[in-house]
Amino acid sequence: MAAKQTEPVTIISLRKLSQAAPEPQQKETKTFTVEDAVETIGFGRFHIALFLIMGSTGVVEAMEIMLIAVVSPVIRCEWQLENWQVAFVTTMVFFGYMVSSILFGLLADRYGRWKILLLSFLWGAYFSLLTSFSPSYIWFVFLRTMVGCGVSGHAQGLIIKTEFLPTKYRGYMLPLSQVFWLAGSLLIISMASVVIPTIGWRWLIRIASIPGIILIMAFKFIPESARFNVSTGNTQAALDTLESIAKMNRSVMPEGQLVEPILEKRGRFADLLDSKYLRTTLQIWIIWLGISFAYYGVILASAELLERDLVCGSKSESEPEPEVVETTGDSEEGLSPCYCHMFAPSDYRTMIISTLGEIAFPSGCIRTYTIMNPLNILGINFLGRRLSLSITMGCTALFFLLLNICTSSAGLIGFLFMLRALVAANFNTIYIYTAEVYPTQMRALGMGTSGSLCRIGAMVAPFISQV
Repeated sequence: MAAKQTEPVTIISLRKLSQAAPEPQQKETKTFTVEDAVETIGFGRFHIALFLIMGSTGVVEAMEIMLIAVVSPVIRCEWQLENWQVAFVTTMVFFGYMVSSILFGLLADRYGRWKILLLSFLWGAYFSLLTSFSPSYIWFVFLRTMVGCGVSGHAQGLIIKTEFLPTKYRGYMLPLSQVFWLAGSLLIISMASVVIPTIGWRWLIRIASIPGIILIMAFKFIPESARFNVSTGNTQAALDTLESIAKMNRSVMPEGQLVEPILEKRGRFADLLDSKYLRTTLQIWIIWLGISFAYYGVILASAELLERDLVCGSKSESEPEPEVVETTGDSEEGLSPCYCHMFAPSDYRTMIISTLGEIAFPSGCIRTYTIMNPLNILGINFLGRRLSLSITMGCTALFFLLLNICTSSAGLIGFLFMLRALVAANFNTIYIYTAEVYPTQMRALGMGTSGSLCRIGAMVAPFISQV
């Protein structure tokens, strides 16, 4: 009787053991990070939309920056400006960019990339429209400075692209974004050739504000960075974003639970100068400054060479002297010479040709310009970011030296063509490297401070190339 009572107890205990067996499996729950999800989802329709919308921020930025180059001859005549006054406009635009770039970087790391991008576009569009109503030179300088503040926030579009793109596609897609900068440059030059001679520079600024306003409405289709959301503890929002991207791409999410550490300390300037990143930060700042000086220097120098019609450092003998407008000044002589030479159609054509040089590296896939292969994209992906940058910067220095050779107008255009291609390649590479070298919690600040140092080079460039 006792043996019969013990048998059921044994059976029950075995059942309990068999039911308790799955417990170790629950402890081995699979997890994944945002990086794992981005790589698993892969490239698809979402990334094409992301590329088109965020890439279009380059169109707006290029139009606002290149606007000064095409408007300078007109305001020089209208307000009878001297060389330093024309250069001062560009300098103040980049001063506004420099000051607000760090601020926007700090805010983006703390409050989100998308919010700051939207704010910067609203700011830029508002003050750009106000610029067209400038009653005087002082107001023009002030309002363009405010536009520069807004443009500095456009870098958040690049960060959002970087944080959503799988690693192996960054080296291809980010350099191709230069197509949008090229499109904006060509668009503003083409518009200027038609609008300025007919209805004036004020209407040019108003029309140039339209793309930015349209783009603001398109931002609603792009979500906040999932990397940013998960770093702030908003894991559910990050998960919803990733699932939406996977559904749009017709892909799948990795199995398991989204787990990533919450980063309480975000957007701290001290992190950039920490021993781990100090050397990298200082090197990046110097490189950004030099690249920007070269880039905007060649753009403004191109406009200056065309405006003065200078070849071999002197006025062409076959051309008449530019009209000199004498204005009453405060000097003892009472006269202040001001060159008033409006761009001719041939000048706009030459600017377009030199601007097309930027196609040579980032967008060699465009068949019309397949004479030069997309060397920048190949270099970034096969030689690496640093070696590719070293080569293009060395070639940039060489062609700046060649620009001093006494040559014909065709030779000058050829050198400018190559220079625009090389300096654009420099920008492509340093943008990618900077976005990748810093972690999520300081990526926007790293880009912001680099952009600020970059604008110091841009502020100096007008006084070297125009004055």
